Amino acid sequence: MSVSSVLSDGDEECILLPLTEIEVVEEEDESSDSEEIHEIPSSVSNQRRASILSARRHRKLGTFASQQASEPVSIPIKNWRIAIKKAREFVKFTPDAWAKFGLEKFATETATRHRYNALRKTWLEDDVLVKMEDEPFDHGAMRECFRLKKLSNFSKSLDWNRASNYVAKRYIEEVDRSVYFEDVKLQMDAKLWGEEYNRHDPPKKVDIMQVVILEFKDRPGSPLYHLEHFIEGKYIKYNSNSGFVEDEALRCTPQAFSHFTFERSSHNIIVVDIQGVGDLWTDPQIHTKDGTEFGDGNLGTKGMALYFHSHSCNRICKALNLTPFDLSNSEISNLERAQFLQTTSKTVLRGSEEIVVNPRLRSTGDITLFLRQRSDSPRSSPRVSESEDVSMSSSISPPFSPINFIHEDPFEPRLRSDSENSSITREQEHEEFARRQVSRPSCVTLEVNLRRMSLCQGQITGGSVLGEVHLEMAKYHENGRFAPKEGRSLLLEDSVDWDSAIFHLEKAAVCGVLEAIVALARMFLQLPHDVLEGAHVEDTEDNMNRGVDYMRMAAVAGDRSAMIYLANAYHTGVGLGTEREIDWVEAARWYSQAINQSGEDEEGCYDATMEDPAYLLIAKQAGIYREGGHGLERDPERAAELYNDAAEQAMAAMKGRLASKYFAFAEECWAEME
Repeated sequence: MSVSSVLSDGDEECILLPLTEIEVVEEEDESSDSEEIHEIPSSVSNQRRASILSARRHRKLGTFASQQASEPVSIPIKNWRIAIKKAREFVKFTPDAWAKFGLEKFATETATRHRYNALRKTWLEDDVLVKMEDEPFDHGAMRECFRLKKLSNFSKSLDWNRASNYVAKRYIEEVDRSVYFEDVKLQMDAKLWGEEYNRHDPPKKVDIMQVVILEFKDRPGSPLYHLEHFIEGKYIKYNSNSGFVEDEALRCTPQAFSHFTFERSSHNIIVVDIQGVGDLWTDPQIHTKDGTEFGDGNLGTKGMALYFHSHSCNRICKALNLTPFDLSNSEISNLERAQFLQTTSKTVLRGSEEIVVNPRLRSTGDITLFLRQRSDSPRSSPRVSESEDVSMSSSISPPFSPINFIHEDPFEPRLRSDSENSSITREQEHEEFARRQVSRPSCVTLEVNLRRMSLCQGQITGGSVLGEVHLEMAKYHENGRFAPKEGRSLLLEDSVDWDSAIFHLEKAAVCGVLEAIVALARMFLQLPHDVLEGAHVEDTEDNMNRGVDYMRMAAVAGDRSAMIYLANAYHTGVGLGTEREIDWVEAARWYSQAINQSGEDEEGCYDATMEDPAYLLIAKQAGIYREGGHGLERDPERAAELYNDAAEQAMAAMKGRLASKYFAFAEECWAEME
């Protein structure tokens, strides 16, 4: 476990250094050190000063590449020896926390260990020797815990006094065996995201405990257990899978980590339910964009919405260049308590944090320069203490603007430390994982620009997870989830923050969520709407025009009901607003598109309602061709053909009387031609 994993946000002025940056006495000429030491600023600590001097010595000895600055730095063997010696001393002189429980008296069992590699998506098996208690020592809502000791497979003796302490967990109620394996995949995937977070050099590194499965094949039924290292310390739950954040547990690092996973995964996942000792966490939960995988705790975009409603961006979010999630003014004011608590935290930013990368965007444009620089290089900034700049933690502050960014100087690339290159194979695997990720901001403005530049491809709706999250937030407001407790318990409609609900519905519409676009169109046009049924807007000319604009967006996206609305509006002028006029050319076009709409819209849905069957629409279209006007040339021949089509479809729908009427109209049109 790294040193950073046991530190809390209460540690004042804590600067973490890699393992190789410890003070090591080298047989060097002291005069050279004294000459170089004057070049180092006096504000640098002695430990950091020793690190810099050590690096300079290695350059002189040729261990640093002279031409390629990015080449991995060689690791002095003496540093590793010191680290191993200290680790052995720590283990030797640390008392066994479980010595008093006498686990050595229990029978030695051979169990099959199942380990999951999240990078390669593979399982490994081997056998281990363990001793486990017969009765659980603790339990939660779903699982019970057993003390267990496990011998290392590299141990040459059966000395159980030197065996490691573990906790074995099993479900209280019987579950399918696949649940155990899915739980391990979840935690190891979350651990992978923790390592990706650490690659961006945050002020405090995090780790998620490795969990494996033990299968006791010699026991009846071959029961399965989850196995984790025993953690000593105060166990704290920093956030939950439903957005809950306890005041005393409100720290910067856990909240920033969850935000990081959302952006770094291009909104595909978010890791929440952060809990553990310090920054060593266990039992997280992952919400995915489609709500599949990772068990019943995966709430999909609903879970993402719950997280962002309780999240106020802190200084770590800003250091990593994570963009604030759009919240209404009332929601921001409700998070003032969270902003204050995070402001009083003592985590120190070192200025070497690496902004969230996005290596695939390489085109140019209004926002592209911002995105490219945001992706490729760290933001150079002085070290900042959390107590120095209160404004940095406020969600009200504007995000890192592409407009301001264009006028800034380009940044210098950062060299990775020795510890980041300790294993070439593993590092290459993580590099491949990182290359597969495409970062995506949480800000709607940047999301819209991204869609316009590279992701839209002619499609104006669909494909925006961020928009779906805003839609879920609007629905949560409607259901009273975010209402005050007294209003929530009585289900009072007056307690619902309708302004915030409409705010998020509009954000979802801007992101191209068709359901939100249709709901806003009907709301502004004073029509019944399924989403936010209790929300109402004033019946004004401006709102009507906005409603028609939204209705047109929905029609272009393939919504059949919107096509029919526009066709009727251009036909009759009713509900057309003040910015448009009756236009039978447009009416005929939208009638035709609604008639021919036999597939799915851009979001994969199809309006199969029979409130406006095709034969009625065809007959209306025939009527305007028969009459002509409002920009449409009179065409009785076209009208006759359409009436015949309407009659045939009416006959197929068992509407004989209506079919006879249409046949008669067709005959009249043919007669008008003669």
